[in-house]
Amino acid sequence: MQPDFLLQTDRERSAPVSTLCDLFDRAVAAAPEKVALRHRGRALSYREMGRAVVSLARRLESIVAPGDIVALVLPNSIEFQIAYFAALKALATPALLNPAYPAAELAPLLRDVTPRAILCGPAIRETLARLAGDLGVKTMICLGQDVSITDLMADLAGPLGLPDATPQTPGALLFSGGTTGVPKAVEHTHGNLVASVRAMEHIFRPRDSDVFLPIAPFTHMYGFLQGVLVPMSARGETAIPERFQPEQIVELMVRHRVSFFGGGPPAIYAAVLAAKNLANADLSALRICPAGAAPFPVELMERWRRATGICIREGYGMSEIAPISGPTAQSDIRPGSVGKPVPGCDVQVVDLATGLGVLPRGETGELRVRGPHMMTGYRNRPEETAQTVRNGFIYTGDIGYLDEDGFVFITDRKKDVIFVKGFNVFPREVEEVIYTHPKVTTAGVVGAPDERSGGERVIAFVVPRADETIEAAEISAHCVSRLVSYKCPDEVHVLARLPLTSAQKLDRLALRRQLMTQMAAE
Repeated sequence: MQPDFLLQTDRERSAPVSTLCDLFDRAVAAAPEKVALRHRGRALSYREMGRAVVSLARRLESIVAPGDIVALVLPNSIEFQIAYFAALKALATPALLNPAYPAAELAPLLRDVTPRAILCGPAIRETLARLAGDLGVKTMICLGQDVSITDLMADLAGPLGLPDATPQTPGALLFSGGTTGVPKAVEHTHGNLVASVRAMEHIFRPRDSDVFLPIAPFTHMYGFLQGVLVPMSARGETAIPERFQPEQIVELMVRHRVSFFGGGPPAIYAAVLAAKNLANADLSALRICPAGAAPFPVELMERWRRATGICIREGYGMSEIAPISGPTAQSDIRPGSVGKPVPGCDVQVVDLATGLGVLPRGETGELRVRGPHMMTGYRNRPEETAQTVRNGFIYTGDIGYLDEDGFVFITDRKKDVIFVKGFNVFPREVEEVIYTHPKVTTAGVVGAPDERSGGERVIAFVVPRADETIEAAEISAHCVSRLVSYKCPDEVHVLARLPLTSAQKLDRLALRRQLMTQMAAE
C-alpha cells in the first residue's frame, strides 16, 4: 500500500496514479484546452500535446519493442516533452542525454545504453548521425526536420495497441558520475518517479494555476523533476526559456506571470540578481523558488529575499534518489539546512569507518537514505550498484548531520566531486582528458571556491613531459574540444611536479592547500 503522500488529491484516492502514463493521461483529460507548454513563441494545449505524444508513440511502436532503449538527445523544449512521454507510451525506456555534450562524451554514453533509436534536434543531428553509424544504431528521428510538432498534432491516428505500463516498467535512465567519475546510467521505474513527484509535491505544494519556469537541463534529475514531471502532475503551464540569459529570464517571469521558478543552484540565482531589468520587474506572481544541485550560501538566499520578497527553499537530492529532503510550509526554512526528510524517506547518519553504526542527532557522519523513490540500480554496473546500495540504503558520500528537530545539514563531501553551477564534475574525468594531450606527463584537478556563483571552479595542474614546454592555453583548448563547458578548467597551472602521498598517489589535499595559498597571496 502506498503512503498517503504518494496520493495526489482527494479525487484520486479511489484510483491513485501509479505510472507516469497515468500522470500524463489524467492531465490531458482534466485540462485539454489549457496551455501546457510555451517555447520560442509557440504554445501547446494539453489536448495538442496529447495528440502529438500518441502520434510519435505510434511511430516508435513500429521501431522499438517494449523495454528497448530510446536515447533522447534534446535540449529543453516542447520536443523534449513530446519525445519523453511518447517513449513511455511506446513502452520504451528513455535515456536522457545532454545535447550540450561533445561527441567524445556522448559516444561512451550511447555505447553504454545501446539504444534502438535516437531522437534528437537539428543542431546536433550531424554529430549523432556519425555516432549512430559507428555504433550501429539504425534509426534516428530528428524532431523539427524529419517530423514537426505540427505534423504530429495533425495526426488523428487511433489509440496505441500496447498494454499499459506498470509501476515496475522502466521510466528513465539518467546519467550520473560514479566513484570513478565514469558516467553511468541510473535506472528508475515509473513507480520510482511517481514517488519522486509526490515527494516534490509534499515540499512545494504546486497548484494547477502555477506557471513554471524551469532552468536546469531536463536531462538532469533536478531539471527533469522541476521542468517535466511536477508541472505535468500539477497540470500547470510551463514556459521554457530558449537559453539561460538573465535579462530574458526576468522578462519571461514578468510576461507569463511565473509563480514557480525552478532556479536550482546558486549560480542561477546570482546571475538573475545581477540582471539589469530585475529592479523594476513585476514579480508579484512569484511564490515558489526552489534551490538544489549545489550547496547554497545563506547570504545569497538573503539577497534574493530582499530583491523579490520570496525565500529560497533549498532541498537535497541526487540522481539516485530525489528529493531526499526539503523545507515545507509546515517545517519552515532553517538557515544552512536542506530541510527535513520527505515522508517515506529514511535518512540516517552513520559512522565513516564502517558505515553501519547509526549516530545520534547532532553527530556528523555519512548520510545514507532509502525510500520508495530510490533507483533500482546502475545499468550494467553491478559492482558500483553494490558499492552505493548497501543494507537497503543508498550511501550518498555526503557528510552531514541531523539536528534535534530532524533538519538535515550537509557539511562536507566524502568524495572529491567539484560542484560547478549545479553540476557534479569528477576530477578523474577531466584528468583523463588532459592526459590525452601529447605533451602532458601527469595531471591533477581540484575545485576552488567561486565567489561569483557560490559554487566552485575547476582548476587543473599539469606537468609537461621531459624536454617539452606547455602553455596553459594549450590545455584549455584541448579540454574545450573534448568536454562540455562546465567541466573545462577555469585555470590551468603548469608545475614541475605534483605533490604525492606516501603511497605515491596524487595528494589532492596538498594541491588545494597550494592553490589556497596562491589565491590568498594574490
